[in-house]
Amino acid sequence: MLITFLTWIGIFVILLVVLLFSYFAYRYRQHMGNLPKPPYRHLEHKPIPGEWSDHQVTFTWIGHSTILLNVFGTKIITDPVLVEKLGIRIAGMHFGPSRFTPPALTAEEVGEIDLVLLSHAHMDHVDLPTLRKLAKRSTHVITAKNTSRLIAGMPFGSYEELQPHQQTTTADGVKITAIPVRHWGNRFPWNHDYGYNGYVIEKNGVRILYPGDTAYLSMENIKQEFGPIDLVFMPIGAYKPDSYQRAHCTPEQAWQMFKQTGGKWLVPIHWNTFVLSQEPVEEPMKRLLAAAGAERDRIVMDKQGMTFSLPLA
Repeated sequence: MLITFLTWIGIFVILLVVLLFSYFAYRYRQHMGNLPKPPYRHLEHKPIPGEWSDHQVTFTWIGHSTILLNVFGTKIITDPVLVEKLGIRIAGMHFGPSRFTPPALTAEEVGEIDLVLLSHAHMDHVDLPTLRKLAKRSTHVITAKNTSRLIAGMPFGSYEELQPHQQTTTADGVKITAIPVRHWGNRFPWNHDYGYNGYVIEKNGVRILYPGDTAYLSMENIKQEFGPIDLVFMPIGAYKPDSYQRAHCTPEQAWQMFKQTGGKWLVPIHWNTFVLSQEPVEEPMKRLLAAAGAERDRIVMDKQGMTFSLPLA
């Protein structure tokens, strides 16, 4: 009798898994049918971080929202994603987008990192395979509320969570302030307690804004609280259909927020790497340049792998 009962439970669980698998496969195919399908691209630029000076601020856009910075000798990486495919695997099948532009650096080329900044737990911002490769005892991680559990088993030296308006200073003098953004934090539907942040990075009088993902919100308070920002990274993709704009800004809104910060230099991110939405993959930059008009020379990076150093004051 017990064996029969357990058999029926097993059959029920298998049927439930099959139904869930079929549902997600259907929804994934339906979603992918409405998205652009760009060909795979090859990079025009190759950064060499080993040649960067420790006496200034130098950075490269590795791809999507992953930026590698050397801030006066402190190596920082934001939302590191260096894999070819995002998402999850079920029954040997992969569900999630693949890159159409490769990462500008491998984990080995990135090397040892002093500080990892994680803005929120979405899979295109917190990639566990990448983080496992970057985990070193010398590396500190700053992440959003209730998300450190994702990396707790990795061999990082230390980690801490910040909520908006909280700040911390690292051992080598980098001050990090978490700022509020308009987004959401769930990694899966049940992670309702996961937080989401942007960050202001400060060292030796230089201020850098990394908002992670955000829909439009006024950034006037950033300039009021921190003073003019030297370098602003701003997401410009994933805004179509219009319903996506509840969590992602348009290129025009990104330019407006950049101007509100009083920023000197703008680097557009969160585009030209994964297909996550319906706009043509080249459209975000075209719209950003149109919005910038005569000030487009303040946009200092438009391709992965380019290297830029802030001019010395």
